[in-house]
Amino acid sequence: MAAPMELSCWGGGWGLPSVHTESLIVMAYARFSGAPLRVSAVDHSWSAPQGDVPVLISEDAVIAQPAKILNYLRKQKYNADYELSAKQGADTLAYIALLEEKLLPAILHTFWVEAENYCSVTKPWYASRIPFPLRLYLPGKMSRKALNRILLMRGEPPLYRLNDVEAQIYRDAKECLNLLSNRLGTSQFFFGNTPTTLDAFVFGFLAPLYKVHFPKVQLQEHLKQLHNLCRFCDDILSGYFRLSVTDG
Repeated sequence: MAAPMELSCWGGGWGLPSVHTESLIVMAYARFSGAPLRVSAVDHSWSAPQGDVPVLISEDAVIAQPAKILNYLRKQKYNADYELSAKQGADTLAYIALLEEKLLPAILHTFWVEAENYCSVTKPWYASRIPFPLRLYLPGKMSRKALNRILLMRGEPPLYRLNDVEAQIYRDAKECLNLLSNRLGTSQFFFGNTPTTLDAFVFGFLAPLYKVHFPKVQLQEHLKQLHNLCRFCDDILSGYFRLSVTDG
C-alpha cells in the first residue's frame, strides 16, 4: 500500500473541507483518483509567511500549485482522467482556462476586495487560523495580492478604474457560470458519471462561492439560481467528502 502523502492546505468551514479554491481542487482530485492524502490544515503552528498553500509533501518531493500537484499525482498512477478521449482532454484544458480567465477575478474580488465581505468574513476567518504575529499582516497582504492579480488580469485599457473593472469581471463571471451550467446540463459530472480533473477544478471554484456566508452576495445569488451547479457541488460534498449538504 502506498505511503500517504501530506497536503498542507487551508482548512474548512461552512460545510466545506476547505474554503480555499486551490486547496479544494487538490483535495477533490485526490478523492476522485484514490490518492492517499493526509490533510494537514493550516493552524497556529504554521510558519509559511508567503501564504503559499496547498503544498504536497511526499517521500521524494515537495510540490506547490494545483496543476503541478495533480501532474505529480498522475505520475504516481493516481489518474482521474484515464477514460477521457483526446477531445475531452482538450476540452478540459479549455474550460480550466475559461475558469481562470472569467471566473477567478470575480471570486478573488468577492473574497478579498469587496470591503464588507473581506472585513466581516474573509479577514477574520483567515486571521483566526494564522499564528501571531503573521495574522496581523498576512490577510492584508493576501488581499493586496488578490487586487493586484485582478488588475493585472483585467485592468487593461479602457478599464482603467477599479469600478469599471468590477463591473466587467462580474459580467464575465456570470457568463462563465451560465456556460458551465449549460455544459453540465443534467449530467452528474462534466464528462458523464465519473469525476475528472475538470470536475475538481469546477468544484474548487464554485463550492466556496456557493457555501460561504457573505453579506455581499451578487455572484453567489447568480450561482444559486443555477440549480444543476449547486447540485453538482452538493453531490461531491456528500459523495466524496461525506459532508452533509445542510452544513453550509
